Amino acid sequence: MKAYIFPGQGAQFVGMGLDLYENHPEAQELFEQANDILGFSITDVMFEGTPEDLKQTKVTQPAIFLHSVILSKVLGDNFKPDMVAGHSLGEFSALVANGTLNFEDGLKLVSQRAMAMQKACELQPSTMAAVLGLDDDIVEKICAETDGIVVPANYNCPGQLVISGEVDAVNLACEKLKEAGARRALLLPVGGAFHSPLMEPAREELAAAIESAEFNAPSCSIYQNVTTTAVSNADEIKKNLILQLTAPVKWTQSIQQMVKDGAKSFVEVGPGKVLQGLVRKIESEVETASAVI
Repeated sequence: MKAYIFPGQGAQFVGMGLDLYENHPEAQELFEQANDILGFSITDVMFEGTPEDLKQTKVTQPAIFLHSVILSKVLGDNFKPDMVAGHSLGEFSALVANGTLNFEDGLKLVSQRAMAMQKACELQPSTMAAVLGLDDDIVEKICAETDGIVVPANYNCPGQLVISGEVDAVNLACEKLKEAGARRALLLPVGGAFHSPLMEPAREELAAAIESAEFNAPSCSIYQNVTTTAVSNADEIKKNLILQLTAPVKWTQSIQQMVKDGAKSFVEVGPGKVLQGLVRKIESEVETASAVI
């Protein structure tokens, strides 16, 4: 069985999507439609902006979504997933790719999500840190014992867990994690504490938009960050998507479940190759590749 996986924030680069725009009329049409929907020329930023421009959450999230979704559409009949999953933001790309959301609604939700997250980031100084070389249960225990808000946020692969929360609490947890034997515990260059309770204002704001969007029956199951299991019921998908902003991204567990359910190869759709690397660290026996036209 073939699984298609979709990257999240951090995979962006200047020039992303330009080859699609220049070589495929369908892609060009969708990019121009996106400029209209967003009310600014995101293609200008994607194709020739600065890395700094591209790093703004309101740009990054739609840019990665557009690259992934438009690539999946240009693949046409070659795009035949048996199952899909997306890392954080990538879950929205996956839901357009498997027909749960249409292109326009997916893009609008991603844009609203980015704006809501940006606002939540501005309410309180917060950050994230990558922890390498420790078992998940030790990281979980230290986060639970640290004063302030700090929680596990991204279970990326065995030995690589990202924590998220208030700046002081994250710094304190990093010190404790190093003392407990972490190979590294380093702050990430992010605008805030994604996938933590500090995203609650964004979750509330996005919930209304998700509830009012039309979700269709998907062409194949999605393995969602919150549950890690195959989901194909539209109402359940909505519920998990709302929970996702404040809950951890259980990527390791999702990939393990997909393999248990028969996934033999994983194709990454969108910018970069980060997810392929993570998949190989989680399940070394499976094949990985980038989607190519």
